[in-house]
Amino acid sequence: MEQVTITRHGGEKAGEYHAHVAGSDAIGRLTWVDHGHARAAEHTIVPPEIGGRGVAARLVEAMVADAREQGFLILPECSYVAAAFTRHPEWGDLLGTS
Repeated sequence: MEQVTITRHGGEKAGEYHAHVAGSDAIGRLTWVDHGHARAAEHTIVPPEIGGRGVAARLVEAMVADAREQGFLILPECSYVAAAFTRHPEWGDLLGTS
């Protein structure tokens, strides 16, 4: 896999994770909004030019790592994030409910 760098943007109430793939100007995004005890993962968007490289998975992994470090739960409103939680039952302790 090519080098993927994840950056965080936003504030306390809403934000995005951005995935930058070496050699491309395209940016993958995972958007979220705060719900007090949890962050709702709303959308995961990966442009076709960087698709098929595990970019979406890296975005979700970054959010999961932050949830563990910062102590918030994740509400998987995005279908990709919901599927990722199904594939990774070890993340179950981070799964919030609306």
